[in-house]
Parts: sequence; C-alpha cells; structure tokens
Amino acid sequence: MSDLQRGALEAILMVAPEPVPVANLAAAIDLPEAETEALLHAMVRQYADDQRGFELREAGGGWRFYSHPRYSEIVAGFVTSGQSSRLSAQALETLAVIAYRQPCTRAQIASIRGVEVDSVVRTLVTRGLVEQVGTTAATGASLYSTTALFLEKMGMNSLDDLAPLAPYLPDDADLDEVEKELR
Repeated sequence: MSDLQRGALEAILMVAPEPVPVANLAAAIDLPEAETEALLHAMVRQYADDQRGFELREAGGGWRFYSHPRYSEIVAGFVTSGQSSRLSAQALETLAVIAYRQPCTRAQIASIRGVEVDSVVRTLVTRGLVEQVGTTAATGASLYSTTALFLEKMGMNSLDDLAPLAPYLPDDADLDEVEKELR
C-alpha cells in the first residue's frame, strides 16, 4: 500500500458528502477491498495515535471523516453560532418513535406521543432524517422510516446499533387498535 493510495483515500474522504462504502473506495484506488479495509483501519489507528482533531469512522454503511468527540463542544459552538438548526424536543421524540417502531404511520406515532405529529413528521422528512416508505394495505396511510442520513448523523451503521428500548413501547397490536379507533 503506497502513500499515493493512502493520500487518495484521504482526498476522497475529505470531499465525500456522505459515508463512502469500502467497495467504492477500493475501486477508486485500485486495491482489493480487504487491503483497502486494512488501510482504513491503519489510518484510524494513526489518527488516534496522533491525537488529531478529526477521526475516521465507519458509519452509515461507509467511511467518513468526523470531528473528534473531544472537540464536540467547540465544533458545535462554531457550527451553530447564529443558527437555530437543532431539532426541537418534539422532533427528537418523534424521531425516536420512528427509529424504534419503523415502519410506522403518523397515527401510530401520535398514539405513542399523545399529540398530533403531522408538522413534526414533515420537518423530519424535509431534513432528510425520515422518508415515506410505503402505505398500509388496510387504510392507505403513509408509512415512515428513518434514512441513511439518520444513521450517519447518529454515527450508526444500522438500526441494530440502537440502544434496547422496545420493552417500553406499546406492541404492534396495541398500535393497530389505536389506528382502527382513529378511522
């Protein structure tokens, strides 16, 4: 593995707007996937050893540079200065319900949260964190799920990385009953 391939990986990852799958990186630098993966892991170790302000992580189905967590407060202050782009508590609660119960309808989300969620769901769709993935056969209600951007922003590779919470949520049968009552 040459410095040229390592430098090429760094350059690609620096401009990538989203995590890049290892297969795409391997093709770009003309190395087998296993060697590319080994090079990525070596880069992760070196960046950690050098105590850089960034780190290379695998998240959202690919590899990407992220600011180092030790600088999160400074970076957050810089990025959000003069902005109010954070999600509201209502949006975060709705996003959590969708993440754990997906795919789910607005009625199901509303039954769990106990409030109307139409505008909040629209906000999450607009921000690219949630998308419509189909409709229910019985009512034609839209079904919503989280997106790859959600996984990326949460630093996860899959929904399996979510903390266990399902025992605290109503089961599907309870949600179906609520949806029937709302019709």
